[in-house]
Amino acid sequence: MAIHHNQSTHSLLVEKFVRELRQASELGEVLDLACGSGRNGLYLARQGISVVFADQNQEQLNQIEDIIQAEQLSARTWLVDLETGSPLADKCFGAVIVFRYLHRPLFQAIKTSTASSGLVIYETFNQGQKVYGRPRNPDFLLRENELQEEFEGWKILHQFEGITSAPQSSISQIVACR
Repeated sequence: MAIHHNQSTHSLLVEKFVRELRQASELGEVLDLACGSGRNGLYLARQGISVVFADQNQEQLNQIEDIIQAEQLSARTWLVDLETGSPLADKCFGAVIVFRYLHRPLFQAIKTSTASSGLVIYETFNQGQKVYGRPRNPDFLLRENELQEEFEGWKILHQFEGITSAPQSSISQIVACR
């Protein structure tokens, strides 16, 4: 079963695994990587889970910061360029969530910065997306079974590759426990 969402609300995948994310947050903060508007991390923060919002867009982080302050959430923002250097080196998170973002050189860093028994939730477009619109660049589209191969040896709690509706898109999802 595909777990999907529209762009303005949080992912149902995060909602479905909120209990596991809460457990993982006892090992360290939850990293919302390339968080964009922060919809998934904000959902978690509103559930009392400590979240770090990481993105290179200062304007979006400022908007998230305003929400954190206004709602007194246990969260913080992190302005970071995820595509240069090794931004996750020497960091440890209870969980890492990634939605609609793909920078393959980060896979190893995501895995090593996830605490032992921690969780990774990853969802982004795959090669089937070319039929439905952007992105079309293969650099930003997962190959078939790529997430399963990346997280080989981890305990897979959820895996999906296929078409979602509203809006129609081709995605891959994985929820993996280290």
